[in-house]
Amino acid sequence: MKFMLMMNAKGVLEDAGDMERAIAHMVKLSEELQANGELVSTEGLTGPDQAKLVRAGQGGVPVVSDGPFPESKEFLLGYWLVDCDGPERAYEIAALISAVPGPGGGPSNMPIEVREVAGGSCADDV
Repeated sequence: MKFMLMMNAKGVLEDAGDMERAIAHMVKLSEELQANGELVSTEGLTGPDQAKLVRAGQGGVPVVSDGPFPESKEFLLGYWLVDCDGPERAYEIAALISAVPGPGGGPSNMPIEVREVAGGSCADDV
């Protein structure tokens, strides 16, 4: 079963030492999940200040804007796509991600949204 684990944060770490600890934690976890055959992919995202909204315009031409975005104190920081035996294992992995070091090195306990990937693929229809 595939699950998307989405990292939601109030902001990014500003202190270089905090950032190094967080990245080291995520790299180690990625390596462990890859060795277990559970990691499909993981990516960090730029901040919402760099996000764009796109809508189909006249004739399907993309219309790109800087917003408006809903007011939110948290935003999607990145995601992990895992393939594991079931939701319990996905929750265990989410808890490991949530423990990423935050300011000062302690666990951040960042909220991780866990959603099962729906069956099938758009690519299957092509």
